[in-house]
Amino acid sequence: MTTGVRAPGRVNLIGEHTDYSGGLVLPIAIQLGITLTFDVSERIELASREQTEGWERYVTAVAGELAALGRPPVGIEGGLESDLPQGAGLGSSGALEIAVALALCAAAEFEVEPMELALACQRAERRAVGVPSGVLDQAASLLGREGCALLLDCGALEYRWVPLPEDVAILVLDSGEPHAHEASGYGERRRELEAGDPRRVRHVETENERVRATVAALEDGHAEALGPIFAASHASLRDDYEVSTPALDALVASALAAGAFAARLTGGGFGGSIVALTETGRAAEVLAATGARGWIVRAVDGAIRCRTGSTRDRA
Repeated sequence: MTTGVRAPGRVNLIGEHTDYSGGLVLPIAIQLGITLTFDVSERIELASREQTEGWERYVTAVAGELAALGRPPVGIEGGLESDLPQGAGLGSSGALEIAVALALCAAAEFEVEPMELALACQRAERRAVGVPSGVLDQAASLLGREGCALLLDCGALEYRWVPLPEDVAILVLDSGEPHAHEASGYGERRRELEAGDPRRVRHVETENERVRATVAALEDGHAEALGPIFAASHASLRDDYEVSTPALDALVASALAAGAFAARLTGGGFGGSIVALTETGRAAEVLAATGARGWIVRAVDGAIRCRTGSTRDRA
């Protein structure tokens, strides 16, 4: 019987370039994602009209990591469909990895604990493209919860959910600059951080504090306090971590001028998108006023599995 897996993308509200140093992140899984429909087969054969060149590397790498965990060599045959923009900094590679991993596990009736699966997919990304990324994207795609952000300690691998206010809308605005870790300075920034570069270290230390402050503001019902916190995060990413671009800076300014009360770059930088917050009733107006391609996103549940003719189940 044909089975489907749906893995969402993610938007990181705050906590940038902190995951690979064991810091704090606060992403949401979003309604945009990747669907993999498949049947059990003797080998792995997947087709896609939407994935960018080289996407097969991720499939091979995920299969390799799961084999190392003991997954039986059962194949899948099927196709990928996506409404998640690629190159926009919304975790498309992480969503692809999670979708493939869950499909391969379902086909082989092989169980893996959620965090262990996220870590396997993180390793697969490194194997596929050589980028020393953290576990943020994979964890958000797998562990997201409707109406909540995921507070994840990437060092202790402990997490909990933080409810989001219903009167705050989350916007994602695309800078138009394609984002790809393997073609950017992402790896260099990590090496500089691990070498103790003062500005890189200062960003990570202050960004972890900003994650804590954001969680406190959300839990205390003070969403208006997020404006200065987001502004400080963007300034730190621009000046201390040097991952912003003029286009991202301009888009943040445009969102604020259009009526957003908080805005910052989201994702690894060097292009991609920004995240902006506004009152729910003004979301469409603010989005239109920026003139940028964008989406009003909402926090959804993490990856789900559905079987034809049945109701959906959490994967």
